[in-house]
Amino acid sequence: MNYLSEYVDIADQVITEIFDPVATESIANAYSLLSEGKLVAFPTETVYGLGANGLDPLAVEKIFLAKGRPSDNPLILHVASLDQALPLWQVNPQELQLARKLADIFWPGPLSLVLPSSDRVPSLVTAGLDSVAVRAPANAVARKLLNACPFPLAAPSANLSGRPSPTRAEHVTTTLDGRIAAILDGGPTEIGIESTVLDIRKAQPRLLRPGSLSRPALEAVIGKIIQSFDSTEPSPGLRHNHYQPRGVKLRLVNSEAIKAAWSQSNSILCRQTTGNRLGSRSGPLLLLPDSASDFAAALYNAFYSLEDLGVELCLIEQVPKSPEWRAIQDRLERATAD
Repeated sequence: MNYLSEYVDIADQVITEIFDPVATESIANAYSLLSEGKLVAFPTETVYGLGANGLDPLAVEKIFLAKGRPSDNPLILHVASLDQALPLWQVNPQELQLARKLADIFWPGPLSLVLPSSDRVPSLVTAGLDSVAVRAPANAVARKLLNACPFPLAAPSANLSGRPSPTRAEHVTTTLDGRIAAILDGGPTEIGIESTVLDIRKAQPRLLRPGSLSRPALEAVIGKIIQSFDSTEPSPGLRHNHYQPRGVKLRLVNSEAIKAAWSQSNSILCRQTTGNRLGSRSGPLLLLPDSASDFAAALYNAFYSLEDLGVELCLIEQVPKSPEWRAIQDRLERATAD
């Protein structure tokens, strides 16, 4: 029997279970499903990931089917420790030394490291590239699950491809209910945007995707980093449209355009200080916190709120051009791209 056609036929018949990670049996139940090649969404400190056994090509293939994800978009493998990451890479002594230095300081945490992949990693995970990104998340639920699994978890964001990444279990349900086996509901994620991706295969490390862990923070540890956000790079989240609410046109504008549109009916998403300065308005208004970290944590939930409001157009206020806002600016630019 053809595996792929079989999965497509039963995809609409899947009952998605919701697990409370506080319950003692939940992690064991999630591991049992993963060991059977099924998909389980789980929280990390960044966003919810859609987990599958990262060494099982058939399980990994289900991720692409469930998400409608293009096959040229590589996945990140999630592990509990550097010791679990090392068999997934084929590294030289210099690469190993740098990986250990970064992991000692930033793992567990929102940093994905790109290194040459070993022959243990399926080509579906790497999108046919010779490298693979690996990270060790800090979220307590994610760590319990990863410690229970004798295999790494391939885990892109747990949403349909192109939609906003999920920061709450209900966001996962919105797009993947009936497509995956289970969701570990760990509540809202802390950071709210995806991990920083750093390529350390060359003498000059390259920042491939910005995240909450900033370039200055990394350079303070390992020296100068090249910044490269090109779509040809071996990083997820660069080659296709991302973060876009269904049926909502997003437009990134400056504060003057926000002021000019304040009396109009279009939806507006801006920072709290802007809203306080301009006062109340009759059109839909979403106010996000003024600090970069709090803004990031609330951003994707605001995007899902726009879907619920049923608006057709939302004007988004540009954010400051400073290092702490760089990852947010990246997500907004991608969400508003045609």
